[in-house]
Amino acid sequence: MSSSDSPKVTERKVDKDHDGDNDDEKGGFFDKVKDFIQDVGEKIEEVVGFGKPTADVTGIHIPHVSLEKIELIVDVLIANPNPVPIPLVDIEYLIESEERKLVSGTIPDAGTIHAHGSETVKIPFLLIYDDIRSTYKEIKPGSIIPYKVKVVLHIDIPVIGRISIPLDKNGEIPVPYKPDVNIDKIKFEQFSFEESTATLHLNLDNKNDFDLGLNAMDYEVWLADVSIASAELKESTNIKKQEITTMNLPISFRPKDFGSAMWDMIRGKGTGYTIKGHIDVNTPFGHMKIPISKEGGTTRLKKGDDDDDDDKVSVISHFGIPANYRSSLAC
Repeated sequence: MSSSDSPKVTERKVDKDHDGDNDDEKGGFFDKVKDFIQDVGEKIEEVVGFGKPTADVTGIHIPHVSLEKIELIVDVLIANPNPVPIPLVDIEYLIESEERKLVSGTIPDAGTIHAHGSETVKIPFLLIYDDIRSTYKEIKPGSIIPYKVKVVLHIDIPVIGRISIPLDKNGEIPVPYKPDVNIDKIKFEQFSFEESTATLHLNLDNKNDFDLGLNAMDYEVWLADVSIASAELKESTNIKKQEITTMNLPISFRPKDFGSAMWDMIRGKGTGYTIKGHIDVNTPFGHMKIPISKEGGTTRLKKGDDDDDDDKVSVISHFGIPANYRSSLAC
């Protein structure tokens, strides 16, 4: 065999970049899939329309106020723009007055806001006046104090996740004070030992920084430990703030029931009295029924037309006491 007939060996070139091209193709494929999924997700989100809910404090109500406590209800309107219900995970709340914390807490699992709807969530608050006064001595009974309600809503939204919505609202609340009561005088219109009629002059001292609109009153009065009057009155008057209002209450009783204590009254000596009852009033913060009471007070009996507490003889004459007794009684 000649050399020209010998087989030729041809060197085959190896493409070293071939494997790298495969990697690029794979990477490009996955990137395209990723972009596709992201585009689809954005389109779904755009079509579905997920968004953040809105909230606002629409009102604060005081359903109950008394000398011991005050109840408040805060109305929070929450609007859900999403096509699915969203859970209200919890609500944090705080009431403060001039940066003094009055009450705080958390309401868990506060409900669900319907899809494409709105709900008014009512958040109740309870303030105990003894707790407030024991913590903050400078808060005086009878005063009106400013407050701020702070609310944080924690909501879990699909796609978006958990968000928090802070809200606040300002207002004023009272720290009520029971009016002082005393019997200024008792003026007799008709007197006999069997049956007497008189007018009881009752002073109500309103030490609050707000007016009390009186609607009704019930009371019982004792003189020298003897009950002389018990009544319920429908009375409409305005008891102005930081002022004393006098009410004239008609009474009738039997002087002979007092025994020897009646002679001391007739002689013009002060007589002990007790009064207990309630006043039904309207305030700028709501309706209240306030107890009134005083024990160990002292008052004097007077003629119906007499304004001089020291004129004993004229009082005795008015009572129709026989002349032979007047000198001894007037002493």
